[in-house]
Amino acid sequence: QVQLVESGGGLVQAGGSLRLSCAASGITFSRNAIGWYRQAPGKQRELVASISRGGNTNYADSVRGRFTISRDNAKNTVYLQMNSLKPDDTAVYYCTAGGNYISGYYASPGYWGQGTQVTVSA
Repeated sequence: QVQLVESGGGLVQAGGSLRLSCAASGITFSRNAIGWYRQAPGKQRELVASISRGGNTNYADSVRGRFTISRDNAKNTVYLQMNSLKPDDTAVYYCTAGGNYISGYYASPGYWGQGTQVTVSA
C-alpha cells in the first residue's frame, strides 16, 4: 500500500519560512518523480514544484526563487523549503508520486498524500 505523509504545514507571517516534508512508503522511492501541488479555496489546483528521479527540478513561476524542492532517497523523503512566504501561498499542499517527468514537466501522478495546510497571514 502506497502512503505519502506530509508534515510541516502551519501558520506563518508573511515573509516567513516553512519546510514541508513528505515521507513515502510502499513505492520504490528512488524510481519516482515527485511533485508538490497546492489548492486554495476557489482556485484551481496548481503544480508548485517537481523533482525527477535524477534530481532535476522545475517550479511554477509564482514560487520560483522562493521555494526549493529536494529529495533524500535514503530516507524516502522529499522536502519543500518555502521562503519569503506570501498570503497568496495559503493553500493545502499535496505531495504526489508516480507521475511522468518529461522534459521538465511533471504530470499525472498516481499517488497523493492527504495534504497539509499552509496559512500565511499578512
